[in-house]
Amino acid sequence: MWVDVDLEAVGVRGLNERLHAISAGTTDARWRIRNPHGLHNIAVGADSPVSLLIEGHVGYYCAGMNKLANITVAGHAGVGLAENMMSGVVRVQGNASSSAGATGRGGMLVIEGDASSRCGISMKGIDIVVGGSVGHMSAFMAQAGRLVVCGDAGPGLGDSIYEAEIFVRGSADDLGADCVAKEMSREQREGLVGLLQRAGFDHNPSDFRLYGSARNLYNFHIDNAASY
Repeated sequence: MWVDVDLEAVGVRGLNERLHAISAGTTDARWRIRNPHGLHNIAVGADSPVSLLIEGHVGYYCAGMNKLANITVAGHAGVGLAENMMSGVVRVQGNASSSAGATGRGGMLVIEGDASSRCGISMKGIDIVVGGSVGHMSAFMAQAGRLVVCGDAGPGLGDSIYEAEIFVRGSADDLGADCVAKEMSREQREGLVGLLQRAGFDHNPSDFRLYGSARNLYNFHIDNAASY
């Protein structure tokens, strides 16, 4: 049984208020959101284990601060998709604009197409899988979590990265400050396989390279001054 919501009728605030009012044990587990028309802030702050299917393109900050919900966007997404996501799953069947998954603390974000610049910026535990390529400065200052890129990575990948892990299947020819290629352990390979399976991709994990922090910028040292 689907709960059918027409955004032309109720508006974004009306939808979000209804989502925030969901109580534990509700039977309204599946929601279909029609006519999003690229509106901003759709399904922001959802904090219950419901499934949302948004039929069309969304604007800025869709699924921001998501907690527990399973949200699918049947279209493209604007800036700040799933920003500060806490848990649950957010999937975009098209492309995503800049800063997708920014500061995300948990859960899983899947972008089936390409992601623009700063994908996973300052991520703090989220898992992000991108079916295509990512733009410049992706995983900038990424602290924890994993970014999987099935295509190519733009310039400045992993600049000033901390302990996050980046897996890239295509080219990553312009790494950011303190980001280096690393050997992939068995545990990391198994984790990559699990992420690809959950995201619905069947790529060979051997085609990916792992990137992470060289740990030269953790503490200031005069010999590294030019890198800051």
